[in-house]
Amino acid sequence: MKTGYKVLDAMTKNPIIISPDATVKSCAELMRKEKVSGLPVVEDEKLVGVVTEHDIVRKVVAEGKSLNKKIKDIMVKKVITIKSNADIYEALEKMKNYGIRHLPVVYKKKLIGLLTVKDILKIEPQLFELIAETYEIREAYRKPINNKSGPGICQICGRFATELFLVDGVLMCEECKRENEQQKSHKKSI
Repeated sequence: MKTGYKVLDAMTKNPIIISPDATVKSCAELMRKEKVSGLPVVEDEKLVGVVTEHDIVRKVVAEGKSLNKKIKDIMVKKVITIKSNADIYEALEKMKNYGIRHLPVVYKKKLIGLLTVKDILKIEPQLFELIAETYEIREAYRKPINNKSGPGICQICGRFATELFLVDGVLMCEECKRENEQQKSHKKSI
């Protein structure tokens, strides 16, 4: 599926970066200050890794290690990347398949941008359902299900609607929802 939007359209062009020799403490402080949950790790203008809040929590805090530990010791070194001319749907598929939320955009190993799930949703909110499929909902049986969604494309008729309704796992416009309810009530009366 092609959206017509390129990674270049949605990515952050000058992302906040960190050095592999920075400490975990300074990284966490930078993340808090900049309100980001992940940082590309760059050395000599080349992408060498990625560090996220999860890396800090799981590899440092939970293991009782020093906050003076270097980022190069906890960063993800095998980084999944994408090119700026790729469609954002391809980027989202890559994020989904690898279970990541930060996708560095590179050209000849040089970082030129960073794409996040939030960046994609800002320009293509209809892709929310694809994103939501990637996250496991803990104790889903206890949680109320919101049967309304914002604007998007009806999965029944294919038309754009300002409000969609979730019915039996399918997002549909009000008209298709009404027809669905009529069909169900007709079947019950037979």
